[in-house]
Amino acid sequence: MKRGLFVSIVLLALTPPLSGCGLQPVYAGGASSVVAQGLAAVEVPAIPGRDGWLVRNALQDRLHVATAGGPDAMPAYRLDVRLDDALEALGVLNDDTISRERRILRSRYQLIDLATGEILLDATAGSDAGIDVVSSEYATIAAEQRALENLAREVADRMATRIALTLRERERASAVGTP
Repeated sequence: MKRGLFVSIVLLALTPPLSGCGLQPVYAGGASSVVAQGLAAVEVPAIPGRDGWLVRNALQDRLHVATAGGPDAMPAYRLDVRLDDALEALGVLNDDTISRERRILRSRYQLIDLATGEILLDATAGSDAGIDVVSSEYATIAAEQRALENLAREVADRMATRIALTLRERERASAVGTP
């Protein structure tokens, strides 16, 4: 009984400092929030290549999942994406065979306001993965493809988070009255 009372007192004592830390949920207000509506209004044009197809699909999943309107919402923003996918040898044995590779996926993207043509966000995102090269060529190719799929999701997650933060800051600035 004394331990429960002590924990309650500690939690009550910590409540005021925690409320002043400035952390706020990005999706406050749920699907009707400005950020969720803004994410649903982002158009993602086709990105060339298999890596582009994977990143675009992952982006659409993340951007349009927040609202019931889905990808049918009228676009207010366009996300232009350029990708750089590289596969490089890391571990080279004495007989010049490769034992380890690194797959790198980098993205340069711009969020453009369609109404004004203003670039709201110009940023990069990237990730990399290590791949063991084994004696089976099929297994190595499968590992390289799986790494690309995972990297596409990772890069899309980073991009979607950065876009959400940009839209939230834009909303805060417009609420205060500063452009």
